[in-house]
Amino acid sequence: MPTNKKQEAPLLPIYLIVGEDALKRDTVMKRLRARLAALGDLSFNADEFNGETAVGDDVVTACNTVPFASPVRLVEVRAADKLKKADAEALVSYLSSPSETTVLALVAEKLAKNTRLYKAVAAHGKTAVIDCAPLKRYELPKTVRAMAVGHGVTLTEGAANKLVDLVGEDTVHLDNELKKIALAHRGADAVNEHEIMGLVTRTAEVKPWEFVDAFAARDARKCLLYLGRMESVSPHALLAMCTSRLRELVCARTLAERGNPRGVAAALKMPDWRCKNHGTWARGFSGEELRRAIVTARDTERAMKSGADPDAAFLDWVLQVTVRKAG
Repeated sequence: MPTNKKQEAPLLPIYLIVGEDALKRDTVMKRLRARLAALGDLSFNADEFNGETAVGDDVVTACNTVPFASPVRLVEVRAADKLKKADAEALVSYLSSPSETTVLALVAEKLAKNTRLYKAVAAHGKTAVIDCAPLKRYELPKTVRAMAVGHGVTLTEGAANKLVDLVGEDTVHLDNELKKIALAHRGADAVNEHEIMGLVTRTAEVKPWEFVDAFAARDARKCLLYLGRMESVSPHALLAMCTSRLRELVCARTLAERGNPRGVAAALKMPDWRCKNHGTWARGFSGEELRRAIVTARDTERAMKSGADPDAAFLDWVLQVTVRKAG
């Protein structure tokens, strides 16, 4: 998002506000609108279009309209990545010599950097493209706590983590939940994890990689819990992902036995962060347990393809692999 320093810079005739974080996109547009509203009445000097239905020539005509009692107009095209090719080309042509009295704001979830429209915007300077890419999962709790302050409440670290766990990674949904929490919270103490659990209903599905990590850690309880929150993921897909993880653990265990535990990332051709726990997980299995798990995965797949109930067969296999035998 633009800083105050960027806001004080001269306005550009074009901005591309692009990224999958809808809250960031909305925040950028609010700031841009506020800046332009300070220069003149936007009720007479603003046009909005939807990229799915907009005609390129109509957008260009709006851009070339002279502002009324204001030095500048705002033309906003939402879902600009949905523009048809001919309509996007009309904007590309316009951007070669844009109006000096109009700010054209293109808002999009995704727009490839190799498209003519992206290049036409980028040609107007580094600040013409405003990146609204979503945060990484591990970055969200800190951001959620900062967002909460804007709603007049504070969250403990555990509460922020629990909120992300329940709601997911969509910052618009997280912000909406924070508004509700702020209205319901009483007192000056920080909102804690227990309060979040009482106020917020789970709407986010567990990500497949979260299940696979629990599986690799041999956490049967967590596996059972996660399976109940993964309605859209097939047991066939999960079996394949778990089997791939088992093979990775075989590699990690073998390297450790050879005295090269740090060679996992290179051997698997993965970034370090993706396999930082592989060594620990591999030590949780014996070599024989890993081999048996892969063999029984094959047998489970055959059973699933031969008429056995896929969910039941997969669950049985998961429990066979994750539950440690006594003694």
